[in-house]
Amino acid sequence: MLVRQILDPKLAQYAYLIGCPRTGEAIVMDPERDIDRYFDLAAQHKLRIVAAADTHIHADYLSGLREFAERGVTVYASDEGGADWRYEWLLGSAYSHRLLKHGDVFKVGNIEFTVVHNPGHTPEHISYLVKDLGAGATDPIGMVTGDFVFVGDLGRPDLLEQAAGMTGTQEPGARQLFHSVEAFKSLPPFVQVWPAHGAGSACGKSLGDIPSSTVGYELRTNPAIHASASEGEFVDYILSGQPEPPPYFARMKRDNRRGPKVLRGVPRIAHLDAENLGSLAGRTDIAILDTRGRKEFLAGHVPASILAELEYQFVNIAGSFIEEDTPVYLIVDEARVDEAVRALIRIGIDDVRGYLTPADLASYAASGGTLASIPSIDMAELERRRLQGGVTILDTRGKVDFDVAHVPGAINVAHTRLLVRLADVPKDKPVLVHCNSGARSAHAVSLLERHGYEVVNVADTMANYLELASANAGR
Repeated sequence: MLVRQILDPKLAQYAYLIGCPRTGEAIVMDPERDIDRYFDLAAQHKLRIVAAADTHIHADYLSGLREFAERGVTVYASDEGGADWRYEWLLGSAYSHRLLKHGDVFKVGNIEFTVVHNPGHTPEHISYLVKDLGAGATDPIGMVTGDFVFVGDLGRPDLLEQAAGMTGTQEPGARQLFHSVEAFKSLPPFVQVWPAHGAGSACGKSLGDIPSSTVGYELRTNPAIHASASEGEFVDYILSGQPEPPPYFARMKRDNRRGPKVLRGVPRIAHLDAENLGSLAGRTDIAILDTRGRKEFLAGHVPASILAELEYQFVNIAGSFIEEDTPVYLIVDEARVDEAVRALIRIGIDDVRGYLTPADLASYAASGGTLASIPSIDMAELERRRLQGGVTILDTRGKVDFDVAHVPGAINVAHTRLLVRLADVPKDKPVLVHCNSGARSAHAVSLLERHGYEVVNVADTMANYLELASANAGR
């Protein structure tokens, strides 16, 4: 048996290619939408992909299951959770597919997969126990756990309520998760845990930065599992301290259930001329995503463009700061165009109409094109202006961090929730925006400026503010 874990660092997402070298057949578990790379990886190992499967209806990215189905690949999906949790695009379709119940078994080559229904993160969630029959195994070697068990955490049961607005689902979900964990405890301790996410995902609150684990190790060390001594204690633990989910999660859940738009390949976008920036500048009916570093952006950028550094925050920023169906243009290095486009289509931002490079931006500025800039200050200057008055302090950290310590009088809106909470930020005076390090605030000021706010970025750390406040209190 061959197992390859495929990481998407921007979504902290893991897909799995599991193949049988003896028969040359393989399956992809929890694929993203740009499936060409899975076929390439399979070919490298002389395998052909004959199946693809999801563990649940994902909320943080668009599944590649439908793309595989369009290619004639057999797809597997959950038939658990009730009528509201069906894969609508598969029902009555001509696709080669099978809807799975708890205990169902199927094979890919000499590898056997047994379905385990473990609701909690979502009602329909299933995992797959993997047994290598070709090696003569009588026990499973691993479990593709999806968003059920992570390394060091469990999939959050509040996401449907907090992200998708499904009121009254988080406590029942937490209780379901408790019983799913009880069943998990009965698995052999040597079974490997192959999760769908790692550190950086918003699908849990303390995911480990280790790609895999074992049942035994998680039973010994996973804090969420240790909190399951009683159902009430577990519910309280698992629902507390969860990070604010990005608002685009609701859209992903909807589209994965209905069926993502079929792409049949990664779009190729045009390289535009520098003079095109003149017609795009200042417009809010389109979105320019500027992937340069924050210092460069703050020093000079196309008016109304959005800072979206092309690193681990890129997808969260794009998904949270751009309204649905908004046409997108990119400012991006030539060598990273494909990377940016792939990241965007994974969250359903398909209407990318062209790109310009940083060199094009420099040419635009050199020829007289207008650029905007945003000033930056440190925490000492923030405190001076706060005491002077006439400003709004906006803290773009999560509520958990805000509740621990914050600047007196600050408004708290997590940066990924800012677009849907603009009305909570007054426009009548300058807004000084900070976070923990200056990274989230730099992205946030670009969104606020786009919507007509007078903004100042605080390029400093919260630790420095607390040290300053402590020193002032001791005087």
